[in-house]
Amino acid sequence: MDQDNTESEKVVRVIRFSGNRDVRNGTLRTLVRTDNNREFLGIPRFTPWYYLWRVFRVGESPAYLDREMVGNDIERIEVYYENLGYFEASVDTSIIEYRENRVEVSFIIDEGPRSEINTVSYTGLPEFDNPDRIPGFLGDSEFAGDFLNDSTFAVNEPYEVQKLRREQTRIVNFLKNHGYAAVQRDSVRALAKPVDDDPNAYDILFSIRPGSFYTFGDVHITLSGPEGEGNFDQSEEFSGEPYTTSGHTIYISKESSAQTRFSLLNEQIRYTPGEMFDQSAYLRSVNSFQNLGMLLTNRFALSEEGSAPDYSRSDIPTYFDLQTIPKHSIRAEFFGMRRYGFGTGVGLNYNNNNLRGRADNLTLGINTSLEYVTSNTLSEISPIDEETGERSQTGSTIFQSYEVRAEYTVPRLNFPFQVFRDRSWVRSARTRYALSYSQSNQLFFDINSDIRFNTRYEITHSDRFTSLFDLIEMDIIDTDPSSQFLQNLENQFGEQSIVLARINEDFRPQFSSIIRYTLRNRNTNLIKRNFGYSSEFSAAIGGNVPYLLDRFVFSPGEIKQTLPSPFGISSNALSYSRFLKFSADYRRYFDLTDNTVFALRGFAGFAQPIFDSESIPLNRRFFAGGSNDIRGWNPFRLGPGSISPDEVRVPGGEVKLAAYKELRQIFMRDVLNAQWHVAWHTDAGNVWYGPRSSLLDDDGNELLNDGRFYIDRFYNQIAVGSGFGLRLDWEFIVARFDFTFRVHDLDRGWFENRRGYFSFGIGHSF
Repeated sequence: MDQDNTESEKVVRVIRFSGNRDVRNGTLRTLVRTDNNREFLGIPRFTPWYYLWRVFRVGESPAYLDREMVGNDIERIEVYYENLGYFEASVDTSIIEYRENRVEVSFIIDEGPRSEINTVSYTGLPEFDNPDRIPGFLGDSEFAGDFLNDSTFAVNEPYEVQKLRREQTRIVNFLKNHGYAAVQRDSVRALAKPVDDDPNAYDILFSIRPGSFYTFGDVHITLSGPEGEGNFDQSEEFSGEPYTTSGHTIYISKESSAQTRFSLLNEQIRYTPGEMFDQSAYLRSVNSFQNLGMLLTNRFALSEEGSAPDYSRSDIPTYFDLQTIPKHSIRAEFFGMRRYGFGTGVGLNYNNNNLRGRADNLTLGINTSLEYVTSNTLSEISPIDEETGERSQTGSTIFQSYEVRAEYTVPRLNFPFQVFRDRSWVRSARTRYALSYSQSNQLFFDINSDIRFNTRYEITHSDRFTSLFDLIEMDIIDTDPSSQFLQNLENQFGEQSIVLARINEDFRPQFSSIIRYTLRNRNTNLIKRNFGYSSEFSAAIGGNVPYLLDRFVFSPGEIKQTLPSPFGISSNALSYSRFLKFSADYRRYFDLTDNTVFALRGFAGFAQPIFDSESIPLNRRFFAGGSNDIRGWNPFRLGPGSISPDEVRVPGGEVKLAAYKELRQIFMRDVLNAQWHVAWHTDAGNVWYGPRSSLLDDDGNELLNDGRFYIDRFYNQIAVGSGFGLRLDWEFIVARFDFTFRVHDLDRGWFENRRGYFSFGIGHSF
């Protein structure tokens, strides 16, 4: 009894692994349950939360030694090595009490030789009418290589149980998708036979018993209302072409309170009752119901009771038990913000998730915000006193903004792309129509009115790939330069100067339109961003809609490059320009250890006016700076090129290059229910004017040379910010605090600016 008490008081302070050549320590740490107390910043034996417990009995209790758990850890490590093909691996342990009741646990590993797979072959696959189906299926295998015969590959690669299991799953899914619904994992066995002249090499034979062939039976759909009373007082049947084959029916019953059309439910079925059973089509139907967004899928099954299907019959019926969610909802939200200063805002949204009974979603919303901007920030654009050469002082102010918006969404492709609804590369789709009106104060200019309309088609191809196609995105924007910025221009160039007139062109009311295609590829958790990658590539052409209106409607046969202002929103005519725009954004996340993530991001963008246009609309340009971009500079305050913020410039650029890196380390876990990260970040980049941008003064001198992109000097105009930050990572939100120094300040040079710049954000910066 005394011995048991002594053992239970021993505290694990160190865990070590030795002998592991091919498996990292970090991987092994994820396998064992024996653990020591949390180490601050990964410093060995520095466990402040445990010390707090020892002194005050608050913090983290000791990690006591449990010899039974150590024994289980040995088994887990051995199984892991066996799955990697180390069939002779052995694991022992050493527990050393280096101080009274303080122990070090060491796992001593002898990996032994790793086995290899010599060949992989298949037997028992059924015959298909299409002679290319089996060769095509085998050719998609992870083991695909040189064919020794029509069903055997020469492989010669390390033995890995997980890879064999993935191939087993692939075979099962292939058969289920081609009529063999009863096939299970035990219907496909991987038999390993040692090679005669090499005991560490194996020939693998997948022995397959596919069972009987099946077709889809009748479909039964029930839809209850939000209360789920079960009073199905409405029903309809669909049979015959194009819904089913002869002798089969789709039965739909629903409550009147569901307020949903029968046709909507019928359209979600992605297979034809009476035809070959296809598990992938069945699961696509389930996903289609779930993607409607206005109902819950309470149950889907291949039998009425929800148990295993009745494989004694040749067809398999399908059942869907659905329930609508409440149709109307109102949501209020409060948020904080930091752009030029600190602010707060409030939003109110009304949502109708089933407007016309076809899962069409209507959202009406209004947002408004107030932002306190200090005199120091405003002084950056204040007029320069001619006598002192310093900027005039100005008081603090409040920036205001509000937005009213309406969005109508349907869970399918509408005109003109409805012909693609049932294509294999369309897993799910949405069509969005959005209209908004906003006003806001900015540092350089005020947006008097901004009217936007957008028609977007969203297509989900797979778990990773999504396409976004903006067929029509139109924006009518009326801006005025801020009074401080305008006074600065007049003081520097004169009220009647060409320069002032040219810059004012950027603030004329504009009509911009764009057609854009975007491809997203994501393989990461968008909140945690601790593994995988994310990429987005976009190509757009702008200005076509106002150009067509100019040429064929308002001034037939004549190109004025202006349009009359609709609805009298501005007394001035609307200018427009035609342009091309491309961008690429790639992000990669490396999980170095269980507690450490190294993140990289690269961005490149290019925009170019085309035909007779000479500039890009102000709201279509690239900008740099801000808490989610190049930290250390306020939004819109970096660039173009080496043009100083103190100099007059045309805002924004047509070229952007940027690179970002961040190293995140968890140093505290489960404090305030959050994981605490310390982060070291470095951001570098800038924006530049394109080759067609030009601004001449009254004497004909070019003013934009310092901001134009030149291949032989752009690298000297890369701004660099670096610093440290704190991340509070809860399950569904990340709060971010960063403190950044300008390593390369384009005004002062390298390491000449010792001022720190604070920024705050929600979510990781990338």
